[in-house]
Amino acid sequence: MKRFFTGLLILLMASGSLFAQAKLDSLLPVRGICLSAPNPENVDMVVDFINDELVPLKVNTLVMLIDYKYQYKSHPELAGENALSRKDIKKIVKACQDGGIRIIPQINLLGHQSWFQRVGQLLKAYPEFNETPWVPTGDGSTDLKWPNEWGLYCLSYCPLHPQVHDVVFDVVDEIMEVFEADAFHAGMDEVFYLGDDKCPRCSGRDKAELFAGEVTAIRNHLARNGRELWIWGDRLIDGKTTGIGFWEASYNNTHRAIDMIPKDVVINDWHYERPDPTAAYFALKGFRVITCPWRFPDVTRKQLEIMVDLKKHATPQVKGNYMGMLHTTWTSAEDFIDQYYGRKEVNTGRGGNYVEAFKVLFGEINKLGE
Repeated sequence: MKRFFTGLLILLMASGSLFAQAKLDSLLPVRGICLSAPNPENVDMVVDFINDELVPLKVNTLVMLIDYKYQYKSHPELAGENALSRKDIKKIVKACQDGGIRIIPQINLLGHQSWFQRVGQLLKAYPEFNETPWVPTGDGSTDLKWPNEWGLYCLSYCPLHPQVHDVVFDVVDEIMEVFEADAFHAGMDEVFYLGDDKCPRCSGRDKAELFAGEVTAIRNHLARNGRELWIWGDRLIDGKTTGIGFWEASYNNTHRAIDMIPKDVVINDWHYERPDPTAAYFALKGFRVITCPWRFPDVTRKQLEIMVDLKKHATPQVKGNYMGMLHTTWTSAEDFIDQYYGRKEVNTGRGGNYVEAFKVLFGEINKLGE
């Protein structure tokens, strides 16, 4: 009899756990974190973090910022410093697969081809792709603090250059294969250089059409193999009308692209200092949307409340567009993990605490499954 009741108790506990999991999956299909790719010597650190922390917290999505930190075979000239090997990536992929975590690689496309004066691998190898080659970067002759007379924050490639997609689609296909992924994150945030007046191909063109054309080209390339496109959502919000500003929204009229791109693109809607409820805007436009917090625990908590509330009160036609939460970190994977375990002091450089915000987010998420 004792064995019977013990078995019954185990069965009830298992049923309760499955019910909680099903409840979370229905309420927040995406419960994710965005991490930078580690250095090769720290791959095992990331694998342990996945196993010991992310899986127990019921994280089910990992966006990994890989960019050119991989030993590309299709374009070896694009491999950056501390590039990961195929074996390194497979360790991370296996940990995610074993833990039920969907892994999605990101390579910044269109924008973020430099960081102030530090030009990225793509434009180093192919300077002809630069939308604004007249901006003086990379030679050390100019102190490129932002803002500056050139409006430089980060360079873009020209989306109309006839060879650019031959190169970037090669590396996208390669990284998708090694990650065994069914979705790709193209970044596409903070695109300030687009349709430049001096560009022989883009000058005078509608910036919204240029942005939409690039999103659509990437989406169509992925769709040929049944893969999904994710992007950050800031360029699709009118920064002036909303008052959200030119970092988290657009001042150069790309926001009109929202009515020009395919509806199956997944929008990662990031806001860091205020819980702006723009997820509703994307969902009502017909897009699946994920809210992305960063460094303020109270803002993060409110963003989760808004996401849950919007989904709760949405019509059946829109309810499925509210997909969940993706916590961003914006530091190295090593820094975030060391700070998570208290081995380093948390320092975002801009206030707040992204480690505490992450813990608050997943603490509140898991309460929702109880």
